[in-house]
Amino acid sequence: MERKREYFIGLGEHERPKSALLFHARGLRTPMAGRNPRVRKSGSMPIHHHPKSDITSGMPEPNVSRRGVLTGAALTAAALADEVLAQTSSASATGLPTRVLGRTGQRVSIACLGGWHIGAVKDHNEAIRIMHTAIDEGLTFFDNAWDYHDGHSEEVMGKALKTDGRRKKVFLMTKNCERDYAGSMKNLDDSLRRMQTDYLDLWQFHEMVYDNDPDWVFEKGGLKAALEARKAGKVRFIGFTGHKDPRIHLKMLGKPHDWDTAQMPINVLDRFYRSFQQEVVPACLSKKVGVIGMKGLAGGHPQGRLIEKFGLSATDCFRYCLSLPIVSQVMGITTMAQLKEDIALARTFKPMTAGEKETLLSKVREEASDGRHELFKSAKTYDGPHHRKQHGFDI
Repeated sequence: MERKREYFIGLGEHERPKSALLFHARGLRTPMAGRNPRVRKSGSMPIHHHPKSDITSGMPEPNVSRRGVLTGAALTAAALADEVLAQTSSASATGLPTRVLGRTGQRVSIACLGGWHIGAVKDHNEAIRIMHTAIDEGLTFFDNAWDYHDGHSEEVMGKALKTDGRRKKVFLMTKNCERDYAGSMKNLDDSLRRMQTDYLDLWQFHEMVYDNDPDWVFEKGGLKAALEARKAGKVRFIGFTGHKDPRIHLKMLGKPHDWDTAQMPINVLDRFYRSFQQEVVPACLSKKVGVIGMKGLAGGHPQGRLIEKFGLSATDCFRYCLSLPIVSQVMGITTMAQLKEDIALARTFKPMTAGEKETLLSKVREEASDGRHELFKSAKTYDGPHHRKQHGFDI
């Protein structure tokens, strides 16, 4: 039986030869010994090949000339999308497949352990055991944020990473909730102390969800703080996140800074409503910004909305996300069983065919386009309390 996931209402949150540019990528995988029998195998195609049209399915419709040849920007977008998936490594070398995180050149696991959910595990020792097992299995990209559970998520993650050199095995990301210089510096100091480390691999401005957030980051000194932190060796790379509107992400991308990463909702519903995969992902690829997906099950309580409302499996939902040209998908993990399932999914990952994607999309298309199942894109209730207060909204 497909597992149930808990997603809570308060969540805010190489190069290939040019001759091989279009529509061909390798979904390399290594079968996992003793894999979880509940995780369904996907198809019977050879693991080193998939149909040529698979890679850009779910991306904007390409421009095609009268002779059926991709032209201009569409050709470039298709080539960039193809390149991301072509960078997927074999699982055998690292435990899980990895992809290159945009301009950083760093390889990270295609599955990312979500910080909010690990902070929700009531037994702190069990949370630490889950994180240790994740690292041992090759899931070494860790997500977090300054405000998750009022700092508890960062604290328990810090306890998990302080022993046996585990910090050096992890690509550690957390998020800055402030927009001004002083607040950003305090957030950074708090995060470093809680996580018991002297540097972060990735520091992202959290919840770019209000139209003036991008302006504030530049005008109030937040970016200045991040650049100083990077120069001081406290931060390696700088990015931003948000769950509300593609326009705001595009505004951040248009600012005078070369962002390393951008985190955004990526799921099957997103294809039809305020679509980050349609509007923002291509812009990120053109600027060499590494895309990190989140909300793969579209939120929901007591289980993922895509499971609860549409009867989809977590495996199919996450496989869809990873078949798009993103680098990694944040996965909410609260139990060892969920961790094992996600490891099996990532380790045996093979991109969906165009037909498989269309079958999945057809199951949600009718109800997806008005946003009723992605209210985090339209209602401030789903914005983090810290950020609502920051903008003068009721908590």
